[in-house]
Amino acid sequence: MLAELYFKRRPGCWKMLAVAVCMVLLAGLQAQDLQGHVSVILLGATGDLAKKYLWQGLFQLYLDEVGKGYSFSFHGAALTSTKQGQEFVAKVLESLSCPEDVAPERCAELRGRFQQRSQYRRLRTSEDYMALSKDIEAQLQHEGLREAGRIFYFSVPPFAYADIARSINSSCRPGPGAWLRVVLEKPFGHDRLSAQQLATELRSFFQEEEMYRVDHYLGKQAVAQILPFRDQNRKALDGLWNRHHVERVEIIMKETVDAEGRTGFYEEYGVIRDVLQNHLTEILTLVAMELPYNVSSSEAVLRHKLQAFQALRGLHKDSAVLGQYQAYSGQVRREQQKPDSFHSLTPTFAGILVHMDNLRWEGVPFILMSGKALDERVGYVRILFRNQAYCAQTETRWVADQSQCLPRQIVFYIGHGELGSPAVLVSRNLFRPFLPSGSWKEVEDRPGLRLFGRPLSDFYAYSPVREQDAYSVLISHIFHGRKDSFITTENLLASWAFWTPLLDSLAHEAPRLYPGGAENGHLLDFEFTGTQLRFSQQQPEQLVPGPGSAPSPSDFQVLQSKYRDSPLISAWPEELIAKLADDIEATAMRAVRRFGEFHLALSGGSSPVPLFQQLATRHYGFPWAHTHLWLGDERCVPLRDPESNFQGLQAHLLQHIRVPYYNVHPMPVHLHQRLCAEEDQGAQMYASEISALVTNSSFDLVLLGMGTDGHTASLFPQSPAGLEGPQPVVLTRSPSKPHQRMSLSLPLINRARKVAILVMGRMKREITLLVSRVGHEPKKWPISGVLPSSGQLVWYMDYEAFLG
Repeated sequence: MLAELYFKRRPGCWKMLAVAVCMVLLAGLQAQDLQGHVSVILLGATGDLAKKYLWQGLFQLYLDEVGKGYSFSFHGAALTSTKQGQEFVAKVLESLSCPEDVAPERCAELRGRFQQRSQYRRLRTSEDYMALSKDIEAQLQHEGLREAGRIFYFSVPPFAYADIARSINSSCRPGPGAWLRVVLEKPFGHDRLSAQQLATELRSFFQEEEMYRVDHYLGKQAVAQILPFRDQNRKALDGLWNRHHVERVEIIMKETVDAEGRTGFYEEYGVIRDVLQNHLTEILTLVAMELPYNVSSSEAVLRHKLQAFQALRGLHKDSAVLGQYQAYSGQVRREQQKPDSFHSLTPTFAGILVHMDNLRWEGVPFILMSGKALDERVGYVRILFRNQAYCAQTETRWVADQSQCLPRQIVFYIGHGELGSPAVLVSRNLFRPFLPSGSWKEVEDRPGLRLFGRPLSDFYAYSPVREQDAYSVLISHIFHGRKDSFITTENLLASWAFWTPLLDSLAHEAPRLYPGGAENGHLLDFEFTGTQLRFSQQQPEQLVPGPGSAPSPSDFQVLQSKYRDSPLISAWPEELIAKLADDIEATAMRAVRRFGEFHLALSGGSSPVPLFQQLATRHYGFPWAHTHLWLGDERCVPLRDPESNFQGLQAHLLQHIRVPYYNVHPMPVHLHQRLCAEEDQGAQMYASEISALVTNSSFDLVLLGMGTDGHTASLFPQSPAGLEGPQPVVLTRSPSKPHQRMSLSLPLINRARKVAILVMGRMKREITLLVSRVGHEPKKWPISGVLPSSGQLVWYMDYEAFLG
């Protein structure tokens, strides 16, 4: 009332108020504009990936963000000549499409604006990148814009990364206050070493927060929904998402197409590097990781993913089955100009059995499988829950949302297959899930459609309200700086550290041949027991003749002979490990019957790992309750360190068996927050413990290895420590890091009732030959000093170490 009276007396104030309101509104709009300008540079703009997905993804970004305070310019770049590149890009831009809910007229208008903001230029030299940067700065100045940031999308082969990165870093970075985001496409290396080299090279040009490594599976809607689903259904899942209720997890990607036209790439990478090391492993971490309190925190998600990587149990040859479709070698011969005698060993199919070493997932098998030329195209993640119910009524009376006898499963259906689109499926006898109604909708029943052996009506089924391409999703996440949808350097190297040992061990394995498509039948079916995977059917006759295929273990019996006047047992690795494990169990049983306990000293390193796994998974009658476990040597690192021999023993044996904790005797290398300090007298402590518990300080069995320099335990050539003298346990120095070691002495080892020396691998052939010719020279070859004074020495060698 007062305001009305005031303005009646002063009519000019109405005009002033109106002007002030307009200025405030205009300032608000300008504030929106001040969020800034973003330049997107698509490198490799004329390639297949750009044509199929990236230009459409950039257009979708423009559609999503137009009018929200940012302005954009899009620069397509490649080595293609300017004229050809412009023609190519113009053609691609004409084919861009809008979502179904955008009217055709509106779509045409937006596409026209996007075309005006897009251009092509040739980028080859640092000068070209400098010119691009100057053009961007000139545009900003001309239009009065503030630069928000620049996105460089590397849709180019990895060998080109370094030169491009150098040019961007030196000539095309945005100015102060603006961000830089560099997007990298796989492959990110071929193994851990090459990935580390590439990462080191890129780090010299870019900060970690500036790099976005793309795994496009993380943009697929069903995959992107895994963490939100777990978060939004915490209450229902908290008691179920663990080893007590989950029977197994299947992560599957099947293709009907073969590798024709891509054999050059496939020969270098194969199915494990192409699909399992990246796509399927990333999905595994989303399923297995501990759920952060705040799943919206990129930092927390990435930290928990890394912890999941670190909990993966190491793989070995028995963790995998490999296949190759029959026509593959012929395709390689044609495309790569190989001779008619060439037969590839590259797998086009792989099944891998993975386990996690943590409390949540201990004992739960994760099955990863992918292949080409299979019977269907489909991808899914299936969590199958244990079923401990028994239903007295006949199955025809079971009701989907009530009967506990029906299978209970959660499926993230990535796409294709019978369903034909992304979906989240939850068995009705589990719980009704929550999914946000704005982005997910319930799927209508489709009578006759069966998934995983059950009708669709057995599931609560949800599909996206609007299907989105994975690259569109990820490009949006890049723009918004969502790092959790991408692969950090740390996670990348953790993944390669997990996969590289398996890849190395399989490098010379011949894959099973299969005809392809529906004709595969049950040829590729596999099954698992413990940590081992094998094909369900025996290897059939070769579908095409192979060039002198390598002999299989069954072609040889275990050979028994003499080596250095002691018994020698030689066989293929699998049979050798099985024989050694049997012998250790037999020795243990005799010792327990005679003395009531068994004292076993074990060596470290990689050679005994398969033995530990064999003992853990195949020897259920082993008298662990009466067994004392000692270490033959230890590196001077904390016991939790990955390089610790005790840590290897813990990971591959201790956590899988029931041995009393007071029967486990790690070496005391870490005392008073110091490592192997003389004044801490760790060696003397261990010697006293042995003297107190082991009768006459004579172990029932000592397991040793032999290094390529002739060392054993941590007794090294040209180092007198531990080779003679009264000290049972000594500190020694290794020529390789970590240099400080603790070891049983040679005199103590030679007091054992039995010593077994395990020697494996072609790298040991030279030292095996040399040691066979030398006498008793422990100062040169410590292994030559191993000869129990009143016990037995047995050598266990695989054929590669013994015969080369």
